[in-house]
Amino acid sequence: MTDHSLPQPGPVQALWSRLWRKEKPWLAFALIVLAVITLDPAQLGPSLAKVSGALTSIAPFLAASILIAAWAGATGADNLIARAFTGAPAMMIAMGALAGGLSPFCSCGVIPLIAALLAIGVPLAPVMAFWLASPLMDPSMFVLTAGVLGLEFAIAKTLIAVGMGVMGGTIVHLLMKSGALVDPLREGIGNGGCGGAKVRNPKPPVWAFWHDPARVTKFRTEATKTFLFLLKWLSLAFLLESLMLAYVPAELVTQTLGGDGLMPIVIATFVGVPAYFNGYAALPLIGTLMDQGMQAGAGMAFLIAGGVTSLPAAIAVWALVKFRVFALYIAISLGGAFVTGLLFHLWTLL
Repeated sequence: MTDHSLPQPGPVQALWSRLWRKEKPWLAFALIVLAVITLDPAQLGPSLAKVSGALTSIAPFLAASILIAAWAGATGADNLIARAFTGAPAMMIAMGALAGGLSPFCSCGVIPLIAALLAIGVPLAPVMAFWLASPLMDPSMFVLTAGVLGLEFAIAKTLIAVGMGVMGGTIVHLLMKSGALVDPLREGIGNGGCGGAKVRNPKPPVWAFWHDPARVTKFRTEATKTFLFLLKWLSLAFLLESLMLAYVPAELVTQTLGGDGLMPIVIATFVGVPAYFNGYAALPLIGTLMDQGMQAGAGMAFLIAGGVTSLPAAIAVWALVKFRVFALYIAISLGGAFVTGLLFHLWTLL
């Protein structure tokens, strides 16, 4: 029974409460825009142009993943897809890592696909394997890396990408098996990440779903929900990235990564975490630094850490999974970047 004697929230308080509970990304976006208008109005145009340009560049991936997820849900094919990932975990993780290393997705373009995989119930372990490997290498990246940094560096980075995926997927699988990562996804994303509830007794898919009004409604609802979810988080990520580009000088990164010994690898690992360079833009920087004497291991650590944990990628992980999985993702990225950078440095000394 409602106690009418208690004061009811006004429309402003109700709107604020909804924004705080449901629309934190848009609220943060608006507050950041307001701050830019107040402190540096000249930066607003370039930042908004960066956001719109980045969203446009990944629009094909965004549209494809949204339509695939909505189609899978409307037809019931999501049961079959999820069930395909319930086989031998080692094989699924290896396949996820290999597919990630060969797929033509950057750290931004992979986000919609990851959201779609989680939404249809693909287990978190192979998704994490794909998630870690995909931003690090793709066919065009391999060719460009070989041209800028050499074939040996390109081959090593490819092997590291697949290895990072296998390592991350295996760690997630073992933790989930031990019960440490129960219900790893945020509310409204997939079905908890294990696919069990959805795939025990899958019904036959209805491929011609457009003949069923209820399935058409489900298709429309799922597509809209996924689109709005991705739009708000990606918009915030690209806005933050634009501000880092504007206010963190590239010269600072260049000066920080110089030197010999173990410390440059450590610094490169941590500098790469908030790196505002995408994989292609970072290659000339690393090439220049290596020409100036920076060790190859530090360059590798920077590229690995920056590729996996750049702002768009990190914010996407934060949006899709709970904090403990996000922390694990960052830990795997940091640890993997440092270890692989160190191993590559030792390899170059042989």
